Amino acid sequence: MQGQRIGYVRVSSFDQNPDRQLEDVPVDKTFTDKASGKDTQRPQLDALLGFVREGDTVLVHSMDRLARNLDDLRRLVQTLTKRGVRVEFVKEQLTFTGEDSPLANLMLSVMGAFAEFERALLRERQREGIALAKQRGVYRGRKKSLGPAQVAELRQRAAAGEPKATLARALGISRETVYQYLKV
Repeated sequence: MQGQRIGYVRVSSFDQNPDRQLEDVPVDKTFTDKASGKDTQRPQLDALLGFVREGDTVLVHSMDRLARNLDDLRRLVQTLTKRGVRVEFVKEQLTFTGEDSPLANLMLSVMGAFAEFERALLRERQREGIALAKQRGVYRGRKKSLGPAQVAELRQRAAAGEPKATLARALGISRETVYQYLKV
C-alpha cells in the first residue's frame, strides 16, 4: 500500500525560515512547528501523529528537527514505525521502517546522541556568554513584560480579588508571569 508523503518541519523561533528544510523534497502535506525541540509537546507534531496512517512516510530534514534528546527521538520513531509509518531523515539519508537492522538502530542512537550533545553544548555556551556579559556589566536580561504603572495596577486588581487568568488576559501576559510579578 502506497501512502502519503508527510513532511515535518521545526524551527526554534518565529524569525527562522522553515521553507529551506524540505525544499525540493516532494511531500503531500507538511506540518510545521515554530517551537523548541527540547520536548515533544508541539502542536503540529501532535497533529502529524494524529494524521499519519499505515503506509505513509514521514520526512524530516534531520534528526534534531524531530527531537533534541535521544529518548524522545527513539520514542517518536518507534511510535511511528509500530503504526506502519516509515520515517526518513533527509540530511542523514536514513530510513526507519520498524524492521530495521541493528546497524540502523545504532545509527539512530549515535545520531540522536549527537543532537542531544549539541543542545547541551549550546546551553553551556549560552550560560558562559551570559556570565561574561554580566561581568562586563552589559547583560540586562529580558525586557520586562510590564512597566511600573502596569505592575501597580496588577497588584491592586489582584488584591481586590480579580482572578489571575483574567488579569493575565487583560495585560497580555501568561498566568505564570502574573504570579512572578505578585511574588516580588
